[in-house]
Amino acid sequence: QVQVVESGGGLVQAGGSLTLSCTVSGLTFNDYTLGWFRQAPGKELEAVSCIKWSGDSTYYADSVKGRFTISRDNAKNTVYLHMNSLKPEDTAMYFCAEGLLCRSLPLTGDFSDWGQGTQVTVSS
Repeated sequence: QVQVVESGGGLVQAGGSLTLSCTVSGLTFNDYTLGWFRQAPGKELEAVSCIKWSGDSTYYADSVKGRFTISRDNAKNTVYLHMNSLKPEDTAMYFCAEGLLCRSLPLTGDFSDWGQGTQVTVSS
């Protein structure tokens, strides 16, 4: 059984930083794409970033380019989302998911297993 567990969310002031972690178990981690999505209250789920199994292909939403960095440690079955220069509009529940594709515009249907989410709140 695949388990996806996120951690690292919290409350931070605008301009601050947070690093989210996501650990996946129950599959061969190296074979899969990992993605981060977020959902703000009253808004649709949005693809934030994803990284291919090899780490050589990534996607970032325009809204986070230059501020967020995704990385993965295959030895630890963990993917990270390093978030800098946070803005109040980054406030959302952040979800990690594993799948097979990291498209130029990631689709939720490409991801099979999802975590429960971790809340990020950025105060102004």
